[in-house]
Order: sequence, then structure tokens, then C-alpha cells
Amino acid sequence: MHLEKFTTMDYALLVNWISTEEFNYLWGGPIYEYPLTEQQIITHVTRPEVTPFILRHGDKNIGYIELFQESQTTYRLCRVLIGDKAQRGKGYGKVLVELAIDHAKSVLDAKKVNLAVFGHNKRAITCYQSLGFKVTNEETDLRIFNDQNWTLLYMTKGL
Repeated sequence: MHLEKFTTMDYALLVNWISTEEFNYLWGGPIYEYPLTEQQIITHVTRPEVTPFILRHGDKNIGYIELFQESQTTYRLCRVLIGDKAQRGKGYGKVLVELAIDHAKSVLDAKKVNLAVFGHNKRAITCYQSLGFKVTNEETDLRIFNDQNWTLLYMTKGL
């Protein structure tokens, strides 16, 4: 498995992976409106601080991740996704995050990587903790979906 630069040829794939409004919000937060469109993707991923990747395994597209530059030495992992439901739960998310961290450290010279995850996304939290991320802050009343408050956990890992 390896990361490749996310290109315009991958936009339709990402749109197809985001199948519900709730999943769109869980994955993308307030950045994207549902239904996801290629125009929204273009607007977001062409920002200079965003570096998007696709996870490939042979000729299969497995996942998506972004590195968002917060400072010269700090990057945030964003919009982490194993796209095909049949591929979830197989450890690919952990590989995806490990590859992104390795890229941040070796190519971008990052010293710290952050992320934010919704508190009810237990599988993702367990994955991040297994990679050494620690919860540094918790915010409530920040994100609301369908009249439900979604707690946001901020996690960090030194490199």
C-alpha cells in the first residue's frame, strides 16, 4: 500500500464514497455540504495548506487523507477515510494514518501532527491512540448534527 497524490481523476471516487449526509459530516465536518460535489472538492483541495492523498493497494483505491499545514512544523490529519465499506475494519485506516505521518515527518519535516475526531467515532479514536496520539482537548457545543451535539476531541502526536 502507498499514498499517491490525490488528483482530479480521483474526485468522482471521493464523491461516490460519501453516501449520506451524516457520513459526510462525520468525515468532512463543516467543510463540505451534502451532497458532496467535485466543485466543493476543487475549492478545498486547491488551498495551498492542503495536501490530499489517495491510498492505493495495487490497482485498488482504498482511502483518502489530507495533511493540513498549521505551521512550519505542525500538520493536522484531516478527512481520514477508508472509502469502500467492505475494506473497513481490516487495519487499512491505521496504515493510511501511518503513511501520512511518515510523509509529514520525512518529506515535510513535521515535528508534530494533530487531528480532531468526533467523540462517538470510537473505532477511529482507538486507531489513533494505538499510533500514539493523545487527547489534548475536548469541545462540546461546537458541532451540531440533526439537533445532536457531537463532542470534538483534539489529539496530538510528537514526531
